Amino acid sequence: MIKIGQMNTLTVVKEVEFGVFVDGGREYGNILLPKRYVPKGTSLGDEINVFIYFDSEDDVIATTEKPLAQVGQFAKLQCVSANSVGAFLNWGLPKDLLVPFSEQRVRMQEGKNYLVYLYVDNASGRIVGSTKFNKFLDKTPARYKKGDQVHVTIVEETDLGYKCAVNDAHWGLLFKSEIFGKLFVGKSLKAYIKQVREDGKIDLALQKLGKGKVDDVADKIIRTLELKGGFLPVNDKSSPDAIFSLFRTSKATFKKTIGGLYKERRIRIEKEGIYLIK
Repeated sequence: MIKIGQMNTLTVVKEVEFGVFVDGGREYGNILLPKRYVPKGTSLGDEINVFIYFDSEDDVIATTEKPLAQVGQFAKLQCVSANSVGAFLNWGLPKDLLVPFSEQRVRMQEGKNYLVYLYVDNASGRIVGSTKFNKFLDKTPARYKKGDQVHVTIVEETDLGYKCAVNDAHWGLLFKSEIFGKLFVGKSLKAYIKQVREDGKIDLALQKLGKGKVDDVADKIIRTLELKGGFLPVNDKSSPDAIFSLFRTSKATFKKTIGGLYKERRIRIEKEGIYLIK
């Protein structure tokens, strides 16, 4: 079944002077892939990975270009124009993405960036964007387990921390106590399920939980030391920013980890930094 607004693997069924047609099934028939997007050496019967969307004439069309986001995903995009219909955002394709006025929490302005969720409008069948995220998240029960790795997008800063979209499907929260490094609305990163509460609310962490967190950082420290000739100019007195820039971890976790490596006699901790013991 063809998925509008997503990448599809489709078969080439016809060659013409201006491109090729791929099989869109009973619902969409043959879909044009314009010549400029056809991979060199493409022949009848070949399978091609293409993105399916609507062109400026609202005809279904294929492209091998990958947009900045697909249907069912979040993305921070720039508004390139606004008119009586709504706002139009650059999502990396010739036809800009429409965000209707009815889907804007605040009126979008040209030149500014906005986090949006992409979906297919049931009434028109068009691919559009929305900033009214509650319509799309938490529509199914959260089946995550403690410690599961997930993909998150930072959606909003709150007094408690950051609200996040978990796997583009559920709301989650990163409490301030779990935050290190620089976070901002629209940033995508991996996180871990800290707990799923009885009411379905999800607490997140940016590092593996328990011993797995320390083991992961320990491996990273040893690998980095090996790559850097056995010395790194950081220790338990270094700034959180210096530690984060090297290991993407908090200072507390770093200190605990190098303490363990020191006890195992795998490193030396000196005033100028840490040394690998070979």
